[in-house]
Amino acid sequence: MKRNVSLSEISDGKLYGENDMVRADCHGCNGCSACCRGMGASIILDPYDVFRLTSGLGKSLQELIAEDYIELHVVDGVILPNLHMAGEREQCAFLNREGRCSIHELRPGICRLFPLGRYYENGDFRYFLQVGECDAPHSKIKVSKWIDTPNLQRNHAFVVKWHYLLNKVEEFVMAEFMEKHATYEGADKQINMLLLQMFYLKPYASERDFYEQVEERIALFYQAFQS
Repeated sequence: MKRNVSLSEISDGKLYGENDMVRADCHGCNGCSACCRGMGASIILDPYDVFRLTSGLGKSLQELIAEDYIELHVVDGVILPNLHMAGEREQCAFLNREGRCSIHELRPGICRLFPLGRYYENGDFRYFLQVGECDAPHSKIKVSKWIDTPNLQRNHAFVVKWHYLLNKVEEFVMAEFMEKHATYEGADKQINMLLLQMFYLKPYASERDFYEQVEERIALFYQAFQS
Protein backbone atom coordinates (compact mmCIF):
# COMPACT_ATOMS: atom_id res chain seq x y z
CA MET A 1 0.00 0.00 0.00
CA LYS A 2 1.47 3.33 -1.06
CA ARG A 3 1.72 6.24 1.35
CA ASN A 4 1.60 9.68 -0.19
CA VAL A 5 3.62 11.41 2.51
CA SER A 6 7.10 12.85 2.79
CA LEU A 7 9.73 10.44 4.09
CA SER A 8 10.86 13.13 6.51
CA GLU A 9 7.41 13.10 8.14
CA ILE A 10 7.39 9.41 9.02
CA SER A 11 11.03 8.35 9.42
CA ASP A 12 14.25 9.16 11.22
CA GLY A 13 15.58 10.61 7.97
CA LYS A 14 17.89 7.68 7.18
CA LEU A 15 17.77 4.86 4.64
CA TYR A 16 19.12 1.41 5.51
CA GLY A 17 20.42 -1.66 3.70
CA GLU A 18 20.22 -5.28 4.86
CA ASN A 19 23.66 -5.09 6.49
CA ASP A 20 23.01 -1.87 8.43
CA MET A 21 22.14 -1.60 12.11
CA VAL A 22 18.77 -0.03 12.91
CA ARG A 23 16.94 0.71 16.17
CA ALA A 24 14.04 -1.69 15.54
CA ASP A 25 14.44 -4.56 18.01
CA CYS A 26 11.51 -4.58 20.45
CA HIS A 27 12.75 -7.64 22.40
CA GLY A 28 9.83 -9.95 21.69
CA CYS A 29 7.24 -7.21 22.30
CA ASN A 30 6.88 -8.28 25.98
CA GLY A 31 3.26 -9.26 25.49
CA CYS A 32 2.32 -6.21 23.42
CA SER A 33 0.32 -6.80 20.25
CA ALA A 34 -0.62 -3.21 19.45
CA CYS A 35 0.70 -3.45 15.88
CA CYS A 36 -1.55 -6.50 15.33
CA ARG A 37 -4.75 -4.58 16.05
CA GLY A 38 -6.76 -1.99 14.15
CA MET A 39 -4.68 -2.29 10.99
CA GLY A 40 -7.66 -2.46 8.64
CA ALA A 41 -6.70 -3.89 5.25
CA SER A 42 -3.12 -2.61 5.39
CA ILE A 43 -1.31 -5.94 5.97
CA ILE A 44 -1.20 -6.81 2.29
CA LEU A 45 0.17 -10.19 1.26
CA ASP A 46 2.52 -10.74 -1.64
CA PRO A 47 2.81 -14.13 -3.39
CA TYR A 48 5.69 -15.24 -1.14
CA ASP A 49 3.59 -14.51 1.95
CA VAL A 50 0.82 -16.71 0.55
CA PHE A 51 3.30 -19.44 -0.41
CA ARG A 52 4.74 -19.42 3.10
CA LEU A 53 1.32 -19.48 4.78
CA THR A 54 -0.29 -22.12 2.58
CA SER A 55 2.77 -24.39 2.70
CA GLY A 56 3.24 -23.99 6.44
CA LEU A 57 -0.42 -24.37 7.40
CA GLY A 58 -1.30 -26.99 4.79
CA LYS A 59 -4.28 -24.94 3.60
CA SER A 60 -5.13 -23.24 0.33
CA LEU A 61 -5.69 -19.50 0.06
CA GLN A 62 -9.37 -20.21 -0.58
CA GLU A 63 -9.57 -22.11 2.72
CA LEU A 64 -7.85 -19.30 4.64
CA ILE A 65 -10.31 -16.82 3.12
CA ALA A 66 -13.29 -19.06 4.00
CA GLU A 67 -12.01 -19.33 7.59
CA ASP A 68 -11.72 -15.52 7.84
CA TYR A 69 -7.96 -15.39 8.28
CA ILE A 70 -7.48 -13.57 4.99
CA GLU A 71 -9.72 -11.31 2.92
CA LEU A 72 -9.60 -9.61 -0.47
CA HIS A 73 -9.63 -5.84 -0.93
CA VAL A 74 -9.00 -3.36 -3.72
CA VAL A 75 -5.64 -1.62 -3.15
CA ASP A 76 -4.67 1.20 -5.53
CA GLY A 77 -7.09 -0.27 -8.08
CA VAL A 78 -5.81 -3.86 -7.75
CA ILE A 79 -7.48 -6.77 -5.94
CA LEU A 80 -5.04 -8.12 -3.34
CA PRO A 81 -5.29 -10.34 -0.23
CA ASN A 82 -4.63 -9.01 3.27
CA LEU A 83 -4.74 -10.31 6.83
CA HIS A 84 -8.23 -10.08 8.33
CA MET A 85 -8.80 -7.97 11.45
CA ALA A 86 -11.50 -9.68 13.50
CA GLY A 87 -13.81 -9.02 16.45
CA GLU A 88 -14.53 -5.94 18.53
CA ARG A 89 -10.83 -5.28 19.06
CA GLU A 90 -10.17 -5.55 15.30
CA GLN A 91 -7.20 -7.81 15.89
CA CYS A 92 -5.35 -10.05 13.48
CA ALA A 93 -7.22 -13.34 13.15
CA PHE A 94 -3.94 -15.17 13.76
CA LEU A 95 -3.49 -13.76 17.28
CA ASN A 96 -4.01 -16.37 19.99
CA ARG A 97 -5.76 -15.89 23.35
CA GLU A 98 -2.55 -14.63 24.93
CA GLY A 99 -2.25 -11.95 22.25
CA ARG A 100 0.71 -13.67 20.63
CA CYS A 101 1.19 -14.44 16.94
CA SER A 102 0.20 -18.05 16.25
CA ILE A 103 2.03 -18.03 12.90
CA HIS A 104 5.21 -16.22 13.93
CA GLU A 105 7.49 -18.42 11.83
CA LEU A 106 5.16 -17.91 8.84
CA ARG A 107 4.32 -14.25 9.39
CA PRO A 108 4.05 -12.01 6.29
CA GLY A 109 6.77 -9.67 5.10
CA ILE A 110 5.03 -6.51 6.35
CA CYS A 111 4.89 -8.00 9.85
CA ARG A 112 8.58 -8.93 9.65
CA LEU A 113 9.50 -5.41 8.58
CA PHE A 114 7.62 -3.43 11.21
CA PRO A 115 8.58 -0.81 12.36
CA LEU A 116 10.59 -0.63 9.15
CA GLY A 117 9.15 0.25 5.76
CA ARG A 118 10.44 0.09 2.20
CA TYR A 119 11.40 3.15 0.14
CA TYR A 120 11.51 2.51 -3.61
CA GLU A 121 13.65 4.51 -6.02
CA ASN A 122 15.75 3.89 -9.14
CA GLY A 123 14.43 0.35 -9.66
CA ASP A 124 15.34 -0.84 -6.15
CA PHE A 125 14.44 -0.18 -2.52
CA ARG A 126 16.01 0.54 0.84
CA TYR A 127 14.50 0.43 4.30
CA PHE A 128 13.43 3.30 6.54
CA LEU A 129 12.53 3.36 10.22
CA GLN A 130 8.97 4.53 10.89
CA VAL A 131 8.79 6.86 13.88
CA GLY A 132 5.79 7.19 16.15
CA GLU A 133 4.41 3.79 15.12
CA CYS A 134 5.61 1.70 18.09
CA ASP A 135 5.91 2.90 21.69
CA ALA A 136 8.05 -0.02 22.88
CA PRO A 137 11.72 0.61 23.73
CA HIS A 138 13.98 -0.44 20.87
CA SER A 139 17.62 -1.39 20.56
CA LYS A 140 19.81 -1.74 17.50
CA ILE A 141 19.72 -4.87 15.39
CA LYS A 142 21.03 -5.78 11.94
CA VAL A 143 18.29 -5.26 9.35
CA SER A 144 18.72 -8.76 7.87
CA LYS A 145 18.45 -10.36 11.32
CA TRP A 146 15.32 -8.35 12.12
CA ILE A 147 13.56 -9.30 8.87
CA ASP A 148 14.48 -12.97 9.45
CA THR A 149 13.76 -14.22 5.93
CA PRO A 150 15.71 -17.07 4.26
CA ASN A 151 17.53 -16.23 1.02
CA LEU A 152 17.09 -12.53 1.71
CA GLN A 153 18.91 -11.44 -1.45
CA ARG A 154 16.58 -13.51 -3.61
CA ASN A 155 13.62 -12.24 -1.62
CA HIS A 156 14.81 -8.65 -2.11
CA ALA A 157 15.02 -9.19 -5.89
CA PHE A 158 11.52 -10.71 -5.92
CA VAL A 159 10.04 -7.85 -3.86
CA VAL A 160 11.46 -5.34 -6.34
CA LYS A 161 10.03 -7.20 -9.34
CA TRP A 162 6.66 -7.61 -7.63
CA HIS A 163 6.48 -3.92 -6.69
CA TYR A 164 7.09 -2.74 -10.24
CA LEU A 165 4.77 -5.37 -11.71
CA LEU A 166 1.99 -4.04 -9.46
CA ASN A 167 2.86 -0.51 -10.52
CA LYS A 168 2.30 -1.44 -14.16
CA VAL A 169 -1.02 -3.13 -13.34
CA GLU A 170 -2.15 -0.12 -11.26
CA GLU A 171 -1.30 2.29 -14.08
CA PHE A 172 -3.20 0.14 -16.57
CA VAL A 173 -6.27 -0.24 -14.33
CA MET A 174 -6.42 3.48 -13.58
CA ALA A 175 -6.05 4.33 -17.28
CA GLU A 176 -8.93 1.99 -18.07
CA PHE A 177 -10.98 3.57 -15.27
CA MET A 178 -10.36 7.10 -16.52
CA GLU A 179 -11.32 6.08 -20.04
CA LYS A 180 -14.55 4.27 -19.11
CA HIS A 181 -15.43 5.97 -15.79
CA ALA A 182 -16.37 2.59 -14.36
CA THR A 183 -14.34 0.12 -12.30
CA TYR A 184 -13.65 -3.53 -13.09
CA GLU A 185 -15.31 -3.73 -16.46
CA GLY A 186 -13.53 -5.07 -19.50
CA ALA A 187 -9.75 -5.30 -19.72
CA ASP A 188 -9.07 -3.94 -16.22
CA LYS A 189 -11.23 -6.67 -14.70
CA GLN A 190 -9.51 -9.32 -16.79
CA ILE A 191 -6.07 -8.19 -15.65
CA ASN A 192 -7.15 -8.15 -12.01
CA MET A 193 -8.58 -11.65 -12.26
CA LEU A 194 -5.47 -12.88 -14.10
CA LEU A 195 -3.19 -11.43 -11.42
CA LEU A 196 -5.23 -12.96 -8.60
CA GLN A 197 -5.47 -16.36 -10.25
CA MET A 198 -1.89 -16.62 -11.49
CA PHE A 199 -0.06 -15.39 -8.38
CA TYR A 200 -2.41 -16.19 -5.48
CA LEU A 201 -5.11 -18.75 -6.20
CA LYS A 202 -3.05 -21.17 -8.29
CA PRO A 203 -1.14 -23.29 -5.74
CA TYR A 204 2.64 -23.25 -5.58
CA ALA A 205 4.43 -26.59 -5.39
CA SER A 206 5.87 -26.78 -1.88
CA GLU A 207 8.63 -29.15 -3.05
CA ARG A 208 9.85 -26.64 -5.68
CA ASP A 209 11.79 -23.43 -5.20
CA PHE A 210 9.30 -20.57 -4.82
CA TYR A 211 11.41 -18.02 -6.67
CA GLU A 212 11.77 -20.22 -9.73
CA GLN A 213 8.00 -20.72 -9.81
CA VAL A 214 7.17 -17.05 -9.42
CA GLU A 215 9.70 -16.06 -12.11
CA GLU A 216 7.90 -18.40 -14.51
CA ARG A 217 4.56 -16.83 -13.59
CA ILE A 218 5.88 -13.29 -13.93
CA ALA A 219 7.10 -14.06 -17.45
CA LEU A 220 3.76 -15.61 -18.40
CA PHE A 221 1.85 -12.72 -16.85
CA TYR A 222 3.77 -10.12 -18.84
CA GLN A 223 3.13 -12.10 -22.02
CA ALA A 224 -0.61 -12.06 -21.30
CA PHE A 225 -0.56 -8.47 -20.05
CA GLN A 226 1.14 -7.15 -23.17
CA SER A 227 -0.94 -9.17 -25.63
